[in-house]
Amino acid sequence: MPRVITNETYGCPPIRALTFDSLGLIKVIEARGKERGTPNVVNTWGEMNASKCVLASSIDDRPSNPLLAVARKDGNVEILNPCNGDLHFAYSVFGDDRCSPEDDEVSGLHLFRKQKDDQAERSCTLLTCTKKGDVSLRTVKFPDARADSSDDDAHKTWKACGSGEVLVGKVDGSENFGLFGGKRVEVNIWDLEQCTKIWSAKSPPKDNFGIFIPTWFTCAAFLSNDDHRKFATGTKSHQVRLYDVSAQRRAVLSFDFHETAITAISEDPDGHTIYVGNASADLAAFDIRTGKLLGNFLGKCSGSIRSVVRHPHQPVIASCGLDRYLRVYDVKTRQLISAVFLKQHLTGLVLDTGFSGEEIAVANTVVEAETEENMTIMEHEDEEEENEDEAEEAPVKKKKSKKEKRSREKVSKGEEIDEVRSKKTREHKKKTKKVKHTQED
Repeated sequence: MPRVITNETYGCPPIRALTFDSLGLIKVIEARGKERGTPNVVNTWGEMNASKCVLASSIDDRPSNPLLAVARKDGNVEILNPCNGDLHFAYSVFGDDRCSPEDDEVSGLHLFRKQKDDQAERSCTLLTCTKKGDVSLRTVKFPDARADSSDDDAHKTWKACGSGEVLVGKVDGSENFGLFGGKRVEVNIWDLEQCTKIWSAKSPPKDNFGIFIPTWFTCAAFLSNDDHRKFATGTKSHQVRLYDVSAQRRAVLSFDFHETAITAISEDPDGHTIYVGNASADLAAFDIRTGKLLGNFLGKCSGSIRSVVRHPHQPVIASCGLDRYLRVYDVKTRQLISAVFLKQHLTGLVLDTGFSGEEIAVANTVVEAETEENMTIMEHEDEEEENEDEAEEAPVKKKKSKKEKRSREKVSKGEEIDEVRSKKTREHKKKTKKVKHTQED
């Protein structure tokens, strides 16, 4: 069983998280019930294989027919059911060329949520990006559960960079614009409908010592779902930068966070708070408007943080990394609520926002009703058995048939005759004894 660390003072609200690790396993962690409880591992999907390492993931947690997309190290992209782990469809990003995945791994993946047609429940649209800058936008259709899934041939492809490595690929809340950046690749914004670049960042100037810091973006996050013009990025040189497309090409604000690379950034629904994690296991909250540190999240953590996700409805954030723990923090107090040990190095996580934990309570009420019905049925059965036992113990008067009466009459007559004969024999014996005595005298 995995080790679980809980804070009894707070407890964990009902959440459902799916984690991905370096061996290709997908683990489902749930904290059930309306009240605050303890998260536990409820499901594990997949087989341990280093070539199946999950590099990127995206979820569409719609109420009906939710979908989960994962990109693996061998270049395959899989569309799964996040409720039970069933595989809907899988395809290779590299197609027929089959170039070495080690040279061109998937660095960005997004599963579109907006519905374009009436058959949206039977299809999905995916955006993938590789390290060499090959971006692909395609629609996957699976019309029927009995029929085989198909990949639409008319998918869009373009090149996001001419040189360098693309390490970041994000899509804004409206799903109309995409952001790409990485090693020696400045952040740029693309219009996904027209497949054209609409904005590109400018390299920062040299520092006071005349040293130019090379571009190396590691993560990014849009500040609002309604506005694609403002976004925050993290760099290998432990800098957090704020960009405003409508203001200028260079960063509007930048500040340092400790001395290790920024590895994960997540936005808050309020639009001005971000959560930053780095390679030295530090997690903190910042006000991006001023760059002010709001506070560090407390809790023992070791190992690089690889993913930070803010829950849109519950006041918690979840993080995971190379220390093999899934950690849940309270946003207001910044205290560690719970931590679950998951055995493998974790590469990412997603939260199922449609999970409320109420279905467990409903299931409990149904079970209670069934138990009550079973109890009443058992009581009725016990009463019937008792009545049957009493009926068996009580004497039963049956009418005698004529044959039985005649046989009993014959038996009684025969017994009377036998008694008469026995009396006569006794009397005869007595008489013979008396005669013998008289003769002897």
